[in-house]
Formats: sequence, C-alpha cells, structure tokens
Amino acid sequence: MDIQKIILKQAQIAKQSALKLALVPTKEKDAALKAMAAALVKNCAAIMRANALDVAAGVKAGLSAALIDRLTLNEQRVKAMADGILDIVKLRDPVGEVMDSRRRPNGLRIDKVRVPIGVVGIIYESRPNVTADCAALCLKSGNAVILKGGKEAIHSNMAIYKALKGALVATKIPAEALGFIGSVDRAAVTELLKLDQHIDLIVPRGGEGLIRFVAENSRIPVVKHYKGVCHVYVSSKADLKMAEEICFNAKVQRPGVCNAMEKMLVDEKVAKRFLLPMAARLRAAGVELRGDEAACRIVGDMKKASAKDWYEEYLDLILTVKVVNGVAQAVDHINKCGSRHSDAIVTKDKKEADVFLKGVDSACVYVNASTRFTDGYEFGLGAEVGISTDKIHVRGPMGLEGLTSYKYQVYGNGQVRQ
Repeated sequence: MDIQKIILKQAQIAKQSALKLALVPTKEKDAALKAMAAALVKNCAAIMRANALDVAAGVKAGLSAALIDRLTLNEQRVKAMADGILDIVKLRDPVGEVMDSRRRPNGLRIDKVRVPIGVVGIIYESRPNVTADCAALCLKSGNAVILKGGKEAIHSNMAIYKALKGALVATKIPAEALGFIGSVDRAAVTELLKLDQHIDLIVPRGGEGLIRFVAENSRIPVVKHYKGVCHVYVSSKADLKMAEEICFNAKVQRPGVCNAMEKMLVDEKVAKRFLLPMAARLRAAGVELRGDEAACRIVGDMKKASAKDWYEEYLDLILTVKVVNGVAQAVDHINKCGSRHSDAIVTKDKKEADVFLKGVDSACVYVNASTRFTDGYEFGLGAEVGISTDKIHVRGPMGLEGLTSYKYQVYGNGQVRQ
C-alpha cells in the first residue's frame, strides 16, 4: 500500500471508532485509562530501551542539550506519564454536560450539550510523553485520535503506543480509536492534512516551522501555537528578591520548553540594582545574556541583542534583556514582539498589575509568578493536548473541555412551526 492509502484507511477507521466511542460511558472510559497507565509501568523497561535508541540518534545528530532533555525518558518520567493518565481519570468528564438550557414560549426545551469533537490528529516532534498525554485526553473526552510523532522520538513513541493500545483490547473503548502513524516520511503529514471528511481537528505540537507548515497546508481546522516567546517584566515596584527567584526559575528550571522565559524586561528605575546580581546568577547557571544598549551599559560584557533576538524562541540557555520605562512600555513591547503565550509582571502595585493583566494580549498573564506554570497539569486540567495561542475555540492549555464541541438537543411534544 502507498502512504496515501495507508493514511486514508487509518482516518476512515478512526471516524467509525469515534462514533462508537461517543457512546461509551465515563466509568468505562476511566477503566480503560487505568489500564493504559498500568501498561506504561509494566512496559517501562521496553519503553526505555526504545528511548535509548532515539537519544543516541539525537546526540549523533547534534541536538542541543535542552532538546535531548525533552527527548529523554527514565523510570521516573515513564511513571510520571502513567500518573498523568491517572490524574485525567480523576477529572470530570465534560461530555454530556448541559452548558445551557432554555424553555421557549411554545414549550420547546433547548439544551446546549457538550459532545466530543470526533477525530483529532496530533502532529508532534521530540517529546514522547505527548503520546501518552494526548491519547488519554482524547479518549477521555470521547474522541478518536491519530498520533503522528516526529522522527526524533519514533522508537519511543512506537513503544508507548504499543503499550497503550494493547491495554485497550480488554476494555470498552474500541482499540481502533487510538491510531498511530509510524512513517517518518513528511508525505504522511501532507496526506493527513487533506482528510477533512474524516478528521475534525488538527493539533500540531513542535517548532514554529512544523506549525506553520501544518497551518498553511491543512484543509482541517488547526489549533496552534507558533512559539513561546515569554516575557517577565520586573517593575520598579517589585520585590526584587521575589523577581530574582521568578526570573531564575522561568529561564533556568527547564529552558527547552515553550513556557520558559525568553525575554526579561526591567524597569529603568531598578535596572542597575536588579540586573547586576541577576546577571551574575544567570551566568553562573550557564545562561548567555543578550541585551539592548541600556542593559549592556549596566552589565558591561553582555552581548548586544540583534533585531531578530526580540522575536526569537531559543528553547535554550539564552536570554534577551531590555530596560524599559514603565509598565506601558513593557506592555507595548510584549504585544509587539511576543507570541501571545505567557507573560508575567513582578510588582507590589495592584493598579500596575491590572494594567498589565488587561493590556497584554496573551493566553496566560501572570502577576508575581513564573511563566513555567502554563501547563495543563499545573492548571488543574490534567495533561494538555497543547497550548493554544489562538483566540477562537480554545486558548491556553487545552484540556478535556477544549477537546469538546457542543450540539443543541431539542425536546418537544408535537410542536410545529407556524
């Protein structure tokens, strides 16, 4: 079979499975998810052996340390994947929720009810935990899913998928509702994006290049975030010790993820007092600093930032620093150069915080907290399918509710329209 026929057949099977899955009650879906979690733990050794092949290939290909970290699995991370599925079990099933109900003068009762989207295609790159997270979220919300991972994690993804699908065989969820495309050929993605008669939504997770390719070539609606250019603004009214801890965490704790800080804005009134100790601490952690003229004057050996730096998502231990004059300038800069992902202000002034919250056009806006919390688990949504920087349908971490649509269910007793 050629790749076109293989992908079409998978999509057709997924569509039929979605119709069956929509009828499976919550109790049975949760039982299936528990079986999936147990299967990950049981197959941990096999998953780690497969992952070792991907890590070795990644090192040979010259992937950065941050990307290797995203790719690497160990016993603790496999257990965390299983625990993530069990956390989804605990979450309320949104399917069947009556969002609104109204009685019309003619006696009709009209209920607006949450329903699964149908078939969801997930196209992702180097994080193998996405395989488990997205499978569990889609199945719990009643959606069939077709997973298409990248070549960097092909062995890991396949091992995780086999464990999960094997667990479904003895459950009420049709095993065919969980699909996986094993081909690393880019043509497989192209074919998948044509199948709007069978697939209802595409969610790409990865670098900006992948997401732009998907958005530009898909006949299917796409939920996307191009990149995570996240800012932290340190106000003149900030607790500077708090600001130092927040900025350090946002940049250093895990630099290769989309909610890590890429740009640090500092008010000119506290710039010298804050930047000198902050720069020393960041450098000690291996962070390369790039700055505007004002920042470079304060930290003499800081590299001068290029025009491109202000828009760049590094996913590495690199940080761009700008000195600004007040919250309005910070907001303007973020809206111009940011990516509508996650941005934070550190301040003790409530009015200033409100200006930032209302003014910054991002999915997640923080006051006195690290941007690293933009995550389905941290938001109490369980794992997430992705983090949307779009404004329509879903925004921010996309959990169970984001994987539903709605229909109107209308109850009458013989009414006809006059």
